[in-house]
Amino acid sequence: MNLFLHDIDDAFVQRGDTLRDPKHLVAEGSKTLRTFDRVLANPPFSLKNWGQEVWKDGDKFHRDSYGCPPKSYGDLAFVQHMAASLKPDGMLGVVLPHGILFRGGAEGKIRQGMLKDDLIEAVIGLASNLFYGTGIPACVLLINKNKPAERKGKVLFVNGAEECFPGKLQNSLSQDNVERLAKAFHAFDDEEKFTRVVSLEEIEPHDWNLNIARYVQNGEEEEEIDVAAEVVKLRELQLDRADAEERMMQFLEELGYGL
Repeated sequence: MNLFLHDIDDAFVQRGDTLRDPKHLVAEGSKTLRTFDRVLANPPFSLKNWGQEVWKDGDKFHRDSYGCPPKSYGDLAFVQHMAASLKPDGMLGVVLPHGILFRGGAEGKIRQGMLKDDLIEAVIGLASNLFYGTGIPACVLLINKNKPAERKGKVLFVNGAEECFPGKLQNSLSQDNVERLAKAFHAFDDEEKFTRVVSLEEIEPHDWNLNIARYVQNGEEEEEIDVAAEVVKLRELQLDRADAEERMMQFLEELGYGL
């Protein structure tokens, strides 16, 4: 349907099960996936019963090189399938829930392996309530098997949570929103409260966590507090309170309410 709406009539489409029984193979019956220059996808978020029973003893198409995802979260199975379907200089853009950026366990190990192999080029956070059926915010994970030299060992984080056109029932991305996010990726540079280029050396101590808010914050900066000065103020207030209590007790005694 998507291809039809965009006037693309030369696509090769087959109905099947991407994770259990992929159809895009070099030849029918082969165990080798076809590879592509570019992969764009929006797989189902956190799919349960995705096919772990097929992958857990080793995927016959060798898509599990970074590990087998948990039974209840198929997100990184789709990502590994797509990465395995890329040519040596291929690129991938995929829409995913934020959970894949920070969940631990098997997913954390997969994320670590992909980062150590320097596959992840950028993580772009999107606004909430953009997709039918779910109001949760999503992200775009960009994978590049052949990063430019100046981007190797680095990941670009884009906090695009405010980039949207608000609607009554659902938000949307305007052309300006899309262009700003795209320009941020191509610039691959720091922009206060919007983008930041982070080295793998900085990501590693955080258990390879890719949570965008950890690296880029777009909220108001908190005023710096001088703790020593505030302690002095507190002691002065305590002394003032003690003086006020003493005067009150004196007035009470004068009125005949003394103990």
